[in-house]
Amino acid sequence: MKNRIISTPICSVDYAFRRIGGKYKGRILWYLNSCTIMRYGELRKQLSDITPKMLTQSLRELEDDGLINRKVFLEVPPKVEYSLTDVGSELIPFIKHLKDWGDKQMEKEKLANIIC
Repeated sequence: MKNRIISTPICSVDYAFRRIGGKYKGRILWYLNSCTIMRYGELRKQLSDITPKMLTQSLRELEDDGLINRKVFLEVPPKVEYSLTDVGSELIPFIKHLKDWGDKQMEKEKLANIIC
């Protein structure tokens, strides 16, 4: 991790959520898994509710944590591609479990709102 001062995690769960926590990091990892390689603009379209500054920050943190690769092509216009590292790929089954749980809970809430 570069240029980030983070206190020592209390436990491994704390450590993990510091790496993938927040509103966007899990979604970025999920989309990179689905598409293998994505450019900045493609990620921006998928995450329509994110600001350019926040996307850039999230991508840098994921790269610093060794979860994604950033490949820069020296051409005009500049081209940058993002992909999962092997370590990032290890998280996908867990993100899938979270997604499945979220789908289930959202469906329950939807049904509860229809009934009420």
